[in-house]
Amino acid sequence: MRDVQVVELDNGPGGAGAVWRQGWMPGRDPRDAEAGDRDPAPSERRHQGNARRARLRPLIPCAGRVGPAVVFLYSHDTFGLGHLRRNLAIAERLLEAGQFSVHLLTGSPVIAQWRLPSGLHVHPLPPVVKTGAETYAAREAGHSFGLVKGYRAALILTLALRYRPDIFLVDHAPAGMNGEILPTLAMMRRDLPDTRVMLGLRDILDSPDTVRATWAEQEILPLLEQAYDDILVYGSRKLFDVVDAYGIAGETAARVRYCGHVVAADLLRPDAEEGTPCWSAARAAGRKVVLVTAGGGGDGFALMEAYLHGLSRMAPGACHSVIVTGPLMSVDQRAALTATAAGREDIDLVDYITDPLPSLRAADLVIAMAGYNTSAELIAARKRTILVPRPAPRAEQRLRAHLLARLGLVRAIEQGPDLADRLAREIPAALAAPPPSSVAWAQLDLNGAERVAAHLATAIEARSAASGIAGEFA
Repeated sequence: MRDVQVVELDNGPGGAGAVWRQGWMPGRDPRDAEAGDRDPAPSERRHQGNARRARLRPLIPCAGRVGPAVVFLYSHDTFGLGHLRRNLAIAERLLEAGQFSVHLLTGSPVIAQWRLPSGLHVHPLPPVVKTGAETYAAREAGHSFGLVKGYRAALILTLALRYRPDIFLVDHAPAGMNGEILPTLAMMRRDLPDTRVMLGLRDILDSPDTVRATWAEQEILPLLEQAYDDILVYGSRKLFDVVDAYGIAGETAARVRYCGHVVAADLLRPDAEEGTPCWSAARAAGRKVVLVTAGGGGDGFALMEAYLHGLSRMAPGACHSVIVTGPLMSVDQRAALTATAAGREDIDLVDYITDPLPSLRAADLVIAMAGYNTSAELIAARKRTILVPRPAPRAEQRLRAHLLARLGLVRAIEQGPDLADRLAREIPAALAAPPPSSVAWAQLDLNGAERVAAHLATAIEARSAASGIAGEFA
């Protein structure tokens, strides 16, 4: 790390657009840039942007590559496990297709412990942690965030130059963590113009007003217009209209594709192996099992503490509880939960599980926060569910929980001082109630990973046909 030149890319005032101009000014082709060029007027930006996109199509394979198309999946992974799980679900589908070489660029601190698809190339990035809505810190104590961020940015740029990806699919953050991929995006337009750049956007990011304000401050809409060829929404327009909610308009809106929610393939296969849940049937002793999970667990303590207090207000032996604290919960918080659960034969505390699917399938009721992946997986598994959304720093989970509750797919409870009492009332009611009907479950489109893979395959086939070498990527 000492040999890396650190380039601090301030993502504060001026936003992504201001940083982006260092490598490529919004609204013009980087190949037209010269020292001292003025910032073009809005009408010129539109004209030059259209001209750039015209030059980029039809696309040709990067450097005339023969063999599998190289796909980069960028996943910044600043908190929790959601980004990692979503990208692994997409990677698995791409690898099953047999025509892609898939590279995952991830900042997840638990990637080495995770079950990975065969053939996936993993490039770890030094982990960071989110400390606020748009602020971050190095995960390892004593490390400078500026140094870690500069190293990550340099590593991403180096990998892109080395492998020259045919497709660069960015998860969630158009500018990357704190703007770290802006140099790579600018370089691709300048030096790798044949790379097709795509943004994979989960449907609900925050309240629409907050997203619009943040995107305006950081100049995200110009970045979407000029840096991205496709915007893939991991959701359904009927459930949440991203274009309308976030103010995406014009040619950018025309490049938006709704793919459906992304879940692991095994959840959609009726013949998939059931696997072994993370609890002992002997300990459950015939009681209904309630699984409590909060993804990585970094912010799950309040929910789990309230759940344990709620159990003490329920009839003894009403259920068997399995609490998965997660790999990112602090040692002190886990110790506090262990002390609260001491002496209870009907409670299992589990550190973490790398394959949650067998446990999700086997549970009678799941209590979880309302992250994108967890919510979609629970609906795919058709589980009775109580969602307790994270209250801050974003409204994302609250919006998702209430949308799904209105569809009749889950029960939703807000966190608050009375959470233990509300859980004590809701758990017996949820266990006694019939599950939603098949018609209700079908309201959520869960074929996102398959459609993403199909979209990437179509893009590669179009390149091959345009360059007259059809079949080389088959």
